[in-house]
Amino acid sequence: MLKIILLGIVIGIVFYIISVYNRFMTLKNGSEATLGQVKVALKKRLDMLSQLLDTVKSYANFEKETFEKVTELRSKILGAVTPEEISDIEKVSRQIMGNILVTVENYPELKTSELAYDLTDAVREIEDEIARHRYTYNNIVQEFNTMSDTFPSNIVSNLFKFGKLGYLQFDKEIEKRPDLTWKND
Repeated sequence: MLKIILLGIVIGIVFYIISVYNRFMTLKNGSEATLGQVKVALKKRLDMLSQLLDTVKSYANFEKETFEKVTELRSKILGAVTPEEISDIEKVSRQIMGNILVTVENYPELKTSELAYDLTDAVREIEDEIARHRYTYNNIVQEFNTMSDTFPSNIVSNLFKFGKLGYLQFDKEIEKRPDLTWKND
């Protein structure tokens, strides 16, 4: 009888470990997939910035450096794997976007260009998409890290050497949504 009870306890522990391990792997895979979605959204933003730059350059003298920076960021986003790398790319692309929008503000005929307006609207939608994916990613990371810290799931975490996941953080100024509305003159 005692053997059956011990066997039942061992089987219960094994099933618990398998269940918690699978939850960790589900969260890890979910975080990687969501980080990939953030990268895709940032690439879309950079593509839109390239198109906006093409539209703006006929009205304003943009520095060659700006075009090169957007091209460089577009190639970097594909190779970015950590939240920190993605945050850095996001910061620089947001600064470039701000410079473009200031230029658009300074050229009233550009402001009324339907293409520039449509592209700015598309960038606005991408901003919402980035915010949603970032929120989802950070929620997944929070659950993963909480499981890594709390008993008894932390035993499984330590047993399989699951490290904590990093949050996707943007600088304080970056967390503010950019103003993508044009002021009427």
